[in-house]
Amino acid sequence: MEHLNGIPVFVEAAEAGGFSAAAERLNLSRSAVGKTIARLEQRLGVRLFHRTTRAQSLTEEGQLFYDSCQKALGEIRTAEALLESGRQEIRGRLRISMPVLFGRQCVAPLFRDLLRRHPHLDLDLSFNDRVVDLLDEGFDLAVRNGSSGNDSGLMTRAVAEQRMTVCASPTYLAARGAPQTVGELAAHTGVVYYRGGQQRPWSFPVEGRTSEAILPNTRLRLDDLAAIADAAAEGLGLAWLPCWLVRERVQRGELVRVLTDRPGLVFKVHAVWPRTRLPLPKLRLAIDALAAGLPRIME
Repeated sequence: MEHLNGIPVFVEAAEAGGFSAAAERLNLSRSAVGKTIARLEQRLGVRLFHRTTRAQSLTEEGQLFYDSCQKALGEIRTAEALLESGRQEIRGRLRISMPVLFGRQCVAPLFRDLLRRHPHLDLDLSFNDRVVDLLDEGFDLAVRNGSSGNDSGLMTRAVAEQRMTVCASPTYLAARGAPQTVGELAAHTGVVYYRGGQQRPWSFPVEGRTSEAILPNTRLRLDDLAAIADAAAEGLGLAWLPCWLVRERVQRGELVRVLTDRPGLVFKVHAVWPRTRLPLPKLRLAIDALAAGLPRIME
């Protein structure tokens, strides 16, 4: 069990964004947090954090270790919550906000299972693609794709990742050909996501910089991902969509993934909740259910 020493402190520091914030959450001194992580680094033989006089950030090895530790701790906490429920039933009401399509297909099934296992738990699930204000609108928890925001009044935890892919129907590819490079996308027609007066660019990871963004030519703009997948399947153009959304269509032959030798951009999925020193058991159970139930990379 000594291999677990320091891991909860390391995870807290990674999620809090630094040693000082982690110390405040854990009711420890900053020095104690720093020494715990230093001992962990010495035992592992790697540096987990870049350190400056004002801030700390994860190294590449630290990020890999954090992802694994976070998943493992989530499963442990879920197991603890299940044991707790045998002695003292989880009860109460949670209001949870989530994106419409991702929530319906990927998140809601996990919470329905949670209700079956906890008969005294009540859930209000709200499906909305806008970023809700948890405090003003009275939500206990939100699931967000991409950036979790920088509100100091909120706590965040990365619970999964989703990869993007470019796809099109067989009829479109037979007529126009399949792009072989990202640069060739400019010669194709895209079916694009358009919301709030802005078109979302298609982004691709590039070694040495954040990403390469493409704005394809388009005749059709939609603010619903499922409708974009429908249009692409009907041959109206290429689409840039989450892998989990198009997986079954690809398996049925309705859509074909292109540029498969080019890794797609990965978005983090975050659980976000109002800042508190110790989450209530019902909230902790919901967050851990997300971390344990969603695949680390959804593709």
